[in-house]
Amino acid sequence: MLSRIAESLYWMSRHLERADNTARVLDINVVHMLESDEGVTEEMQWKPLLAIVGADEFYEEFHPDGRITVQRVIHLLTQDRKNPGCIHNSLKLARENARVVRDRISNAMWETLNQFWLTTDKHLAATLQPWRAAEFYAFVHREVATFFGLSQSTMMRGQAYGFTALGSLQERADMTARILDVRYHLLLPDLSLVGSPLDYYQWGALLKSLSGFEPYRRQYQGGIRPIEVVEFVVLDPDYPRSLAYCVEGIERALGRIGHVPDGAVADRLHALRGHLSGVTANDIIDQGLHEYLDDFLARLAEFSDALQADYFDAHLGDAQ
Repeated sequence: MLSRIAESLYWMSRHLERADNTARVLDINVVHMLESDEGVTEEMQWKPLLAIVGADEFYEEFHPDGRITVQRVIHLLTQDRKNPGCIHNSLKLARENARVVRDRISNAMWETLNQFWLTTDKHLAATLQPWRAAEFYAFVHREVATFFGLSQSTMMRGQAYGFTALGSLQERADMTARILDVRYHLLLPDLSLVGSPLDYYQWGALLKSLSGFEPYRRQYQGGIRPIEVVEFVVLDPDYPRSLAYCVEGIERALGRIGHVPDGAVADRLHALRGHLSGVTANDIIDQGLHEYLDDFLARLAEFSDALQADYFDAHLGDAQ
């Protein structure tokens, strides 16, 4: 497969996953904006989102007064064309990459993504208001889920499928680690709040932003305990947004590709697996959750760099 085809498949799914993840955290915050305790200010609720998606500097550049409001955050992360990571731009890039690989994905996948983009572009021509935001984010969830469902049911399990899975799993692992890190360290800075309604709200919001609230409640009894959330989100191999599940999926995706160069990619994958192997949630907390997740994100970035060098900056051989 030519490297440009492989790279387009990878980024098609990665941008789609990014759009979905951004919609996911925005949606949960919009809902909790209406449900949260009176003591939760706009800044307390919305500032962490900017850190999660790496938009802190963009926000400060566009809003020098530093005031954080729901309307400003929604606009920046959803439709501000100057923000390359907003939902609008992510979907635009996903469609552009899908156009390059139309002969490698099914017609149903292309038609779904193309209509998804056209509807989104039209809808976001006007400013998205907070009271309409939840409806739009639910639409994004459904369309992304439909696309990836079609990839599961219509794609041959070869190189194209492998690169498609690889992009989404890498993006998912990155976002899961960021959400857990930021929620843990920014939303609950005061230890006196542990066990309070605000504490429950924040951990519940974390799980809901990862579609993990219901699975967590089925798995664990007796409310929400931070140590169990860490175990679930980081180490549970059966939870499809956990770090462990994503890394195992990345390894399977590389197997689908059938071309695993010796050297950097294999080494970086081994480092990722090693980071998650043989540790417990207590070990992670003892080490420091922030430090542990920082290390994971650094290893994931090194894996991405190696993947770029070994797969996308070189010819992968004959088309398959």
